[in-house]
Amino acid sequence: MKPGQRTLPKATLVASAAKAETDRAMGSSRSLRYARFLGLAVLIVAALCGVGFVPTSRLAGAEAVPAMIVGCLISFASAALAGGLLTAVGADTPHARLKRSFLAMTVRLAAVVVLGVAAVASGAFARTTLLVWMATAYVALLPLEAKLAVAE
Repeated sequence: MKPGQRTLPKATLVASAAKAETDRAMGSSRSLRYARFLGLAVLIVAALCGVGFVPTSRLAGAEAVPAMIVGCLISFASAALAGGLLTAVGADTPHARLKRSFLAMTVRLAAVVVLGVAAVASGAFARTTLLVWMATAYVALLPLEAKLAVAE
């Protein structure tokens, strides 16, 4: 040991190692929660597309089916983005969790609006069908996001 160099007490080193292990475990827990969230979101979107295929093609024609799929995918992408924020940003206090949830909700809404406007402006999809399915998938995925925000 060099002169003037301080050493940390053994208890501090043990506490520091325990905190690092806890942080590592929390990171894997967050990753697991996000993976579960994405898996359930994929199932919900697939179920919506499966249930909506026949009615959409009969009521709006075969050209509306791609609009249904894109609308559901836009809502899925925005939910995945919000879920990523909910799991990536740590929040220790209830106030911090509330702020994190509000941020995720705002980002999700902004993402769905931007992607929706881009899809409608492209003119490649039936506008009404796209917007109906985008809204339906958005609402269907909302409870899943709320559950992710509350579970900590």
